Amino acid sequence: MFEVFSQSYYLGRLYVTPTDEDHAFMHSSQHERINDAVYATGEGIERLDTPLVMKLESGHFAVHGDDGVPENTLAVPESVLETTRIRNPPSLQEVFLARKERARQLLEYAGGWSPTSSPDDHPDAGT
Repeated sequence: MFEVFSQSYYLGRLYVTPTDEDHAFMHSSQHERINDAVYATGEGIERLDTPLVMKLESGHFAVHGDDGVPENTLAVPESVLETTRIRNPPSLQEVFLARKERARQLLEYAGGWSPTSSPDDHPDAGT
């Protein structure tokens, strides 16, 4: 679903559709698999339901899991979708997934991460 794009991001293609919720969502099982592959350290028991940090065009946002979202789909708040060039969703779009260190940088910049917390503790950066 996602492949290495750069030192900071993975690149994937998902159907982007609007949601009237405040957060972005993708199918729960896909969310967990991606979380395990990208953010988990493999040390001890780790949460796989922490939000992912994704980027659509120029905006970053947290993505949560939800069984109600079809697989291979990213449900994005309408307010986020309005800031993009996407018209007539659902639309297959390139989506960037921040690698763990990039997610940490974004969250630190947004004030949602400190050296004493995990980058997965505060992924609602909204940057």
